[in-house]
Amino acid sequence: MPSLSDEQQLIANTVRSFVDREVIPVASRMEHDDEYPHQLVEQMKALGLFGLNVPEAWGGSDVDYTTFAIVFEELARGWLGLAGILGTHLVLCDVLTRFGTQEQKDRYLPVLAAGGRRGAIALSEPNAGTDLQSITTTARREGDHYLINGAKMWITNARHGEILLILAKTDPHARPAHTGMSAFIAEKGEPGLVVGRDIEKLGYKTVETCELYFENFRVPAENLIGGVEGRGFKHVMTGLEAERINVAARGLGLARAAFLEAIRYAQQRTTFGKLICEHQSIQIKLAEMATRIEASRLLIYSAAEKKDRGERCDLEAGMAKLFATETAADVSLEAMRILGGNGYSKDYPVERFYRDAPLLVIGGGTNELQRLIIARQLLARHSID
Repeated sequence: MPSLSDEQQLIANTVRSFVDREVIPVASRMEHDDEYPHQLVEQMKALGLFGLNVPEAWGGSDVDYTTFAIVFEELARGWLGLAGILGTHLVLCDVLTRFGTQEQKDRYLPVLAAGGRRGAIALSEPNAGTDLQSITTTARREGDHYLINGAKMWITNARHGEILLILAKTDPHARPAHTGMSAFIAEKGEPGLVVGRDIEKLGYKTVETCELYFENFRVPAENLIGGVEGRGFKHVMTGLEAERINVAARGLGLARAAFLEAIRYAQQRTTFGKLICEHQSIQIKLAEMATRIEASRLLIYSAAEKKDRGERCDLEAGMAKLFATETAADVSLEAMRILGGNGYSKDYPVERFYRDAPLLVIGGGTNELQRLIIARQLLARHSID
């Protein structure tokens, strides 16, 4: 791990202590019961985590992206679902900070930074997830409002969040399609918005994932992010670059948690007259797990540092997201194999890590998409023309 400043170390220690003291003791029980962590969210508000990437002028802490990644690593080490509640909220904050008008920032960022109202991002649809240019939700200007019609799916924070980032087509006939897409910030309360069912999932429980339905849902024209139509795709893709860093960090945190369970267990369990950590096959697994975890951390910090310099980092963020989340999936399975039957039991948290890990491989842009992004960037950088 690179050396951290005093401020970075203070934030890391504060979040780590919160996770050790408040999260880990209750995470498995609450996850199995599908109980929403209201009290933990209140404590996260008190820690200022909902304003991590909001400038100080609007009440946030505006941390660097290395610190940002450390926070998500520590939260996911305790409970991936808890990190998810925060991650989606901060994507909205990132888009609003970068592209919102002064009035939009003044109105929404202070309450978002305080966690007084939580954010959700309404991008994916039943037939458009990875390929956002295929969305069919529309926003039609009518006087001083837009009327939004369509459906969104896989929306984290849809039920408990109160402020939405909505991606819609203001010009459905534009070619290429992304030039006709716009982003809006919207508040619940107007008629025409229905929060549908909570989608039942393999893992990533407790944090709600819902469907949203819009029927002539009115959004004030001044809530068009940036005040100009046709730029929404760029807005959300820039926000998703930061999201990939936080998803990668979540993968790192989950992998660390699974590894620590495995290496502790390996030093306590005896088979064939000796501790299983003395068996060469277990040692090889532990070495591979630890090496991939450390490589994940370095990739994440590399992407974070480039983001902090204001440089384009979709290649580095894609590599970090791909490697760290695949590591989480593999390490959680290897941890289960080291624990044997106990790893399959709800008495140990490894089964929770195993169920949570696939979300990281799929969410934040599938890893198949990450490979394409990486390859295209490599070809562009190493063009022989």
